[in-house]
Amino acid sequence: MSVIRRTPVPSDIEIAQSAEIRPIAEIASRYGIEPSYLDLYGWDKAKVKLSFLADHPDSGKRAKYIDVTAITPTPLGEGKTTTTVGLAQGLGYLGRKAVCAIRQPSMGPTFGIKGGAAGGGYSQIVPMADFNLHLTGDNHAVSSAHNLAAAALDARMYHESRWSDAYFEKLGMHKLNIDPYNVYWRRVVDMNDRTLRTAILGIGGIENGPLRETGFDITVASEVMAILALARNMRDLRERLGRIVLALDRQGKPVTAEDLQVAGAMAILLKDAIHPNILQTLEEQLAFVHAGPFGNIAHGNSSVLADLVASRVADYVVTESGFGADMGFEKFMDIKCRTSGLMPDAVVIVATVRAIKMHGGGPKVVPGKPLSSAYTQENLELVRAGVENLKAHIGIVRKFGLPAVVAINAFPSDTEAEHAILKEAALQAGALDAVVTRNWAMGGEGAAELASAVERAANQPSAPRFLYSLDLPLREKIQILATEIYGAADVHYSEDANRALDRYEELGFAGLPICMAKTQYSLSHDPARKGVPHGYVFEINGARLAAGAGFVYPISGEITTMPGLPSKPGYMGMDIDPDTGRITGLS
Repeated sequence: MSVIRRTPVPSDIEIAQSAEIRPIAEIASRYGIEPSYLDLYGWDKAKVKLSFLADHPDSGKRAKYIDVTAITPTPLGEGKTTTTVGLAQGLGYLGRKAVCAIRQPSMGPTFGIKGGAAGGGYSQIVPMADFNLHLTGDNHAVSSAHNLAAAALDARMYHESRWSDAYFEKLGMHKLNIDPYNVYWRRVVDMNDRTLRTAILGIGGIENGPLRETGFDITVASEVMAILALARNMRDLRERLGRIVLALDRQGKPVTAEDLQVAGAMAILLKDAIHPNILQTLEEQLAFVHAGPFGNIAHGNSSVLADLVASRVADYVVTESGFGADMGFEKFMDIKCRTSGLMPDAVVIVATVRAIKMHGGGPKVVPGKPLSSAYTQENLELVRAGVENLKAHIGIVRKFGLPAVVAINAFPSDTEAEHAILKEAALQAGALDAVVTRNWAMGGEGAAELASAVERAANQPSAPRFLYSLDLPLREKIQILATEIYGAADVHYSEDANRALDRYEELGFAGLPICMAKTQYSLSHDPARKGVPHGYVFEINGARLAAGAGFVYPISGEITTMPGLPSKPGYMGMDIDPDTGRITGLS
């Protein structure tokens, strides 16, 4: 691929639209994925058919598996995806066959605060606009499958309220006796829309169904999205969909999607979405972009299937887990790796001087507002005070028995003295190495040192382990997470949370792992607590069951499953030239 690097670096969308993208079939063939295994979506993106896995069984010799996580971020993000893409490029620069595997972004954050999620500068995935918008339609398929189950549930409650047992027997069915006060299943939409968090259904008369309170979640928080990311094949997907608990009946027993006879139709809607998507980096490494569960609500990792395919075709698979090591990485280990059977060889922790200064007591970082001079000028005192957060995340990775490499994502305003403090702190905390990366401005060449460090770490002996045994009761698992990962002294449960957890254990779901819904802006449940909070009480305000995905997710603090738009959303700066089709403002 021909990429002309300029100084100053143009915007992400300008770089992406000026790149000479190779046909995706050509990129795939370099990795041994022949055209017969591809469903093309145009010439620059495709899906890999699952028949590839059947025809290429695991030989026992797999790729080195690298997870990229981060310290607790600022609201601006610290370049974790950029580092993930850059590391794959850096390994390619060293002559290694590398791929990256990341999530497909939600259009909610894309049009809200975060913007695109394809990486940045000269370390991004292309075509960038397609990546950040509809791609191959997987998110829409997830929304449709989820909302089909919601419509089926409401329709069943409506008809059961109108017709006798004999009528249902005549149809070859039986009444499910769904309790309208114990309906778990909400609806979803792939936008940030706070007005839909709570909704009243059934308004307008009895013909519109029973009157009840419910609401909407964002699509990437859907259990269906989590299932898509965790399924190992079509059979597994279908069975997981059937196990979804939609509601309870009047005797307190689960009503599943299988009971409602809707799971098969949901699987049909996902028949194409289950196949992993492939794109490419700016330096022509293969990039898997498949599934997008939120990291602060769901498990925050791209699909198991993408990793299984990637591990057959590469020397190195670089994947990314959502937010910090306390969030996506912990879930990567305790949920995703338990499902996939793949265990990482090394972990990269992305840090920035900006985020370290915030944790050292720097001024509040607000999207859309200019940064304080504390972040744009050398301030060694703030850096020294903030490195404890970096050390805490290194400690989290080490709890799982894995080697850590710190990637210091360099900004132009950083100084060598500031980087030196981060490097020294990282090594003191047990990281194998700490490397300054400049791939945003230099592509793979700027990540070559990081790639070398990761290669050394991945070839060292390690003993990866899970944080807790699944045999423990739900509250014991939560206690371990709160005290060992989040630094809390104890856990407090609301009445709603206690009631829900008791019910899930009574129903036989005590053996599921925990998927904590928690703020990404603090190691604690409170986004205002920066640095490394200790000695506090971790608050659990509710809990939900995701029996099909295979986890219970407690809800901590003020976390919401439907984000809202800021006062000045990102979409205000986006547009398209009607004559040329060129997009502006998407970054």
